[in-house]
Amino acid sequence: MTVVQLPLTRHLVDFGRALREHGLLVGPSEVIDAASAAEALGLQDRERLRAGLAAALLRRSGERRVFDEIFDVYFPSAVGDPTELITPPTLLDADERREHAAMLRDQLAAALASNDTAALQRLAEQSLVDLGRLPNEASAGAFSAAQALDTLAPQTSLAAALQAGTGTDGPLFTAAFRRDELRSRIGEFRAAVESAARRRNAEVRGRQRISRYAVRPSTDRTLFILAGPQELAELRATIGPLARKLATRLAAKRRRRNRGQIDLRNTLRRSLATGGIPVRPAYRIRPPHKPDLVVLADFSSSVAGFSRFTILLMQALQAQFNKVRIIGFVNVCSDLTELFASAPPGSDLTEEIRDVREMTRWHRNSDYGSALADFVDNHLDAVTPRSTVLILGDARSNHTDPRIDALRVIRDRARTVIWLNPEPARSWGSGDSETAVYGQVVEMHECATIAHLRQVVSRLLPV
Repeated sequence: MTVVQLPLTRHLVDFGRALREHGLLVGPSEVIDAASAAEALGLQDRERLRAGLAAALLRRSGERRVFDEIFDVYFPSAVGDPTELITPPTLLDADERREHAAMLRDQLAAALASNDTAALQRLAEQSLVDLGRLPNEASAGAFSAAQALDTLAPQTSLAAALQAGTGTDGPLFTAAFRRDELRSRIGEFRAAVESAARRRNAEVRGRQRISRYAVRPSTDRTLFILAGPQELAELRATIGPLARKLATRLAAKRRRRNRGQIDLRNTLRRSLATGGIPVRPAYRIRPPHKPDLVVLADFSSSVAGFSRFTILLMQALQAQFNKVRIIGFVNVCSDLTELFASAPPGSDLTEEIRDVREMTRWHRNSDYGSALADFVDNHLDAVTPRSTVLILGDARSNHTDPRIDALRVIRDRARTVIWLNPEPARSWGSGDSETAVYGQVVEMHECATIAHLRQVVSRLLPV
């Protein structure tokens, strides 16, 4: 029986460590399985090795993107410049860079039109070398994918690629040039440029540094307040699976709670059938009960993405609650229950909520004190002794009066009040943050990522 070479074993250990730094559950047993897979598959076919290591190391859905990006760093397709690359020209000024980028765009449009995978990969490397080289390699790394893609603007090649297929005979040109398919190819080209940049920078700066700082975190570890459009789309895609898992946990938690206390009389009666041993205890079954949920969410620009995502998750979990009310605010409150109730589960309501005129008074800055007072004055009927109030926001009130008295009124009327703060806890109390003041009145929990939100819903929400 052959044994995996020691240098590869150490390489796999470093690879597993890099995956763990991004939140993937990779322990010693998974690394041993990966070594066995590498021994069985060999190193000749890189994509076969990628599939084998993924099968051995991944345990959750949504981890494949992070795995692939780190795999490209630790198992690169090449070292240095590929032989087919042309020596990059000397581009002295902005006009020369624009002319060279236009030439590369023409080649990209032709490669997109013909779906030439090899040409697209070569163009990705060529574009990075020609347009992405940074002047100060010692401080910033050798290449920047963002600089290359900004200069090249590959999305502008879509029209040229569509035009290249117009009027061409044959089955290849009847279905292959649909707009969405070309957009998908452009997305793959952008990913190839980013992968080439990580590979080259790893040669200059080291694999560990690049895998730590140049790989986007997994969806579970993406900060809500820093998520861009692409990250928010990935987060929305997780709502359905996450809601199903959390609904199962809440239902199991409710079943355990509804069993109630042991019924001693019936337990002793059952034990007569087993020689006096209480094998099957009897319980006093409590009547089924589902709490009411009131969501009070900040929709100011700084935390609107977090509020939208959390509300969509609560909407998906609606069957676990008796009634759900959703109140949005910036500095005054507006009832959004009907808007969310009428939308399909998981739908993007960004445009519908972008207009916050009904949630503002004289300005568009968040004012938690004014919003809490307005809630007490106009929406307090939504809160009953059966209600769980979920407050979503960063508690940054722009140095206005926090109105602790209004928050106390809500706390005293509700069954429980839970405040979810999307800011990392290390930022609490800085600047205009009122977390210390509000945290003395109600429970405040860090909820910066999906992992935090999963824990809050499964452990803290009453059933």
